[in-house]
Amino acid sequence: MVEFLLFLVPASLVLIGALIVIFAQNPVHNAMGLVLTLISLAIIYITLNATFVAMVQMLVYAGAVMTLFLFVIMMIGVDKKEQSKESIKGQTLLVSGVLLVLISLLIYVAINSNFTWDLWFEAVQFDIEGTPQLIAGTLFTAWILPFEIISILLIVATTAAIALAYDTKKRKQHV
Repeated sequence: MVEFLLFLVPASLVLIGALIVIFAQNPVHNAMGLVLTLISLAIIYITLNATFVAMVQMLVYAGAVMTLFLFVIMMIGVDKKEQSKESIKGQTLLVSGVLLVLISLLIYVAINSNFTWDLWFEAVQFDIEGTPQLIAGTLFTAWILPFEIISILLIVATTAAIALAYDTKKRKQHV
């Protein structure tokens, strides 16, 4: 039951973040929804004992790539004023509910483990399969082409966003 909850909560947050990315009107809110999705995915990796992948997920994607996205959003410029009212009806209630579920889950786990957090670390068994050397060896030999395609795709997307923003600003100046 606990394993199911440890999967269900982050998986629900992944879906909520993805829906925010799709349906939010403000580009900054879209980016924050993507951050929620990426962080929740890292939590799922941690529950699967893929700690290295989770840390890479947090550092590279939730950190560096999202910083790049936010810089592009700032360069494009969001011409709308911030709304002071809720854009999603019941948003405060939703956030409060998610917070309540997370706190309840934490209390449940704490009570079930008799407040001995050492039990969680004793249960983790480390395999040699997930070492950074083996992951890097596989990534930069068998998976080098997809790795490079993704990096080129990110560069092209960033360049296109900057070009579109520059062209839009240039047209506004001539009008």
